[in-house]
Amino acid sequence: MGNIMNSPYLYLRGLKHVEHTVFCVEDGQKTYYEPQFRRQQPFSSGQQVKRSILESVMRGLGNDLAPVEFLWKLDGKGKAPKEDIAVQPCDPTYPDQLLGGYMKASSKKTKSDDEEDFVVKRRSPLSISAMRPLHPLLAGTDEESGTFDRTSNPNSKVTLLDEDGNEMSPEEMQDYMEDIDKHLPKRKFLSEQKRAYGLFVYDIAIDLRRLFSVSTIGLDKGEPEVYSDVKEKMLESGWVESENFFGPCLVCPEEQRSKIITALANGLINWQITSNQARTFSLMEPLAFALSDKAHTIAGAIRAELREDVEKDQAVPRIDEDAGAEVFKTLPISGYIKGEYGSANAVGQAKHWLIDKMEAFNYENQTSVTAS
Repeated sequence: MGNIMNSPYLYLRGLKHVEHTVFCVEDGQKTYYEPQFRRQQPFSSGQQVKRSILESVMRGLGNDLAPVEFLWKLDGKGKAPKEDIAVQPCDPTYPDQLLGGYMKASSKKTKSDDEEDFVVKRRSPLSISAMRPLHPLLAGTDEESGTFDRTSNPNSKVTLLDEDGNEMSPEEMQDYMEDIDKHLPKRKFLSEQKRAYGLFVYDIAIDLRRLFSVSTIGLDKGEPEVYSDVKEKMLESGWVESENFFGPCLVCPEEQRSKIITALANGLINWQITSNQARTFSLMEPLAFALSDKAHTIAGAIRAELREDVEKDQAVPRIDEDAGAEVFKTLPISGYIKGEYGSANAVGQAKHWLIDKMEAFNYENQTSVTAS
């Protein structure tokens, strides 16, 4: 469509197909209640989506995530330490800190002798939604039970413990089981677990004004995003002093910017949830992307509609290329949305769209030119 960008924001909506998987393993699949259609909805939190994107970006750059110090605190002699806080470096020269944001409140426990005694925080320039169903009727959960079975494995055995937790001998176990006429299998039944399926969307807003700009505003006028020692490190690394809508700032060097833009575009499009269980892997293949500098257009480009020709509520997914956004459809889409046909180059084209828009923005001269 070739729209000229007239906004400092870029918006992305991605549509994924999810099949019999779980997004979170600590407490099982998370859900929320949708009141209009009265259904439990599976979702992946915005925090999990963000982490997955940043991990993809850092892999693309060939860099490790910024070092984080996890503090534990003794709570009485002889007791197990208690979890305290995680201390981040708050250093935007690490790409994941630049893109993901951070916060640190200096205290006697966490600050060095030469560190200023105030809070620094950087809000991420990426606003990321949870990944949730495109429509309440187009996704859901089912239950799966299973067994851990070694019946056919001669190297496995059954052990019986008495009331005090002591291991019984084979003879004692045999006599006991014969008395109660029972047999102990080499099998463990697993509790039922929720699995997610359906069509899911995620939305991302990119604030180009702040994407590669770090505020150095004084404490008397606002909240600085770095301590003075980190600011000096940034200047020595080639960061450029400039000013944006929010005040004085340091801008990431162009050479480094270009590398991060390429990795970021790939991460926003190609991220995968890497923390799902091995036995419930899903490709979560992308079906379509809507990209724009206007938020409402991506909502219209990838949406769902209720059918009017049936009595019972039924929803159908829609891809609308006339909604005002650039739309890129992948090959698998024809298997899930009738009448839609994708391209093998869709992912690459979506990445290039993002790269072109991010590279076109005038980061060093924002006060004189809003966008280009």
